[in-house]
Amino acid sequence: MRLEDKVTIITGAGGGMGRTAARMFAAEGARVVCVDVTEEMADSAAADVIGAGGQATAVAADVSRDDQAKRMVEHAVATYGRIDVLYNNAGIMPAADHSVTDTDVETWDKVMAVNVRGVYLGCKYAIPKMLEQESGSIINIASFVAILGCSVPQDAYTASKGAVLALTKSLAVQFAPRGVRTNSISPGPIETPMLMDWLVKDEEAKQLRLARNPTGRFGKPEEIVLAAIYLASDESRWTNGANLVIDGGITVNYF
Repeated sequence: MRLEDKVTIITGAGGGMGRTAARMFAAEGARVVCVDVTEEMADSAAADVIGAGGQATAVAADVSRDDQAKRMVEHAVATYGRIDVLYNNAGIMPAADHSVTDTDVETWDKVMAVNVRGVYLGCKYAIPKMLEQESGSIINIASFVAILGCSVPQDAYTASKGAVLALTKSLAVQFAPRGVRTNSISPGPIETPMLMDWLVKDEEAKQLRLARNPTGRFGKPEEIVLAAIYLASDESRWTNGANLVIDGGITVNYF
């Protein structure tokens, strides 16, 4: 098993990609801490893992809140004694997020709180534990929109993921000398409920996005999680500060 006994915190574990990650990490031998904003979502994700024969525990936490992010990390250490991987997967993409000219301040601040502050707080509390062990892997989920512009903007989401990329590089430089690696993954559009609930209501928007992808389809959650498993495993011990763009070729397509 590629992740045998590696204690992994997965935020947003109750959602599409997070739930897939929890199952796949556990199948590779990881002990998974399933984190989501409600007890119901966190418990459900952990139950899926346990039902499939894996090891998991659940903790309800709003990653944007200092006290709850701290409790999330303390729960992992109290349950399993260490933290090997922090998978910062939790993120939001509200329908009210458009251009800066028509996105309200409340929406902007909410996106930044979850997508950026949530990553910051997870790292704030997990990294010191990893430094004590002199080992650890931070995996931050960014997005392909952070590296190119879009004529149909979601500016708060885009800016938040750009911040995640910048923070990833800073952490990679700071902590790799002490055994803690930090990398990011920038997915293209993935078939998760968050995206599909929006696109299936707008066939024109769906086809517009598919036309720009050389593969002619959206990605599958497992196609992103497989990259995360690599970053969590010892196979990637010399991978640090990388941003793995997994998007079917959108970002290399000019026409």
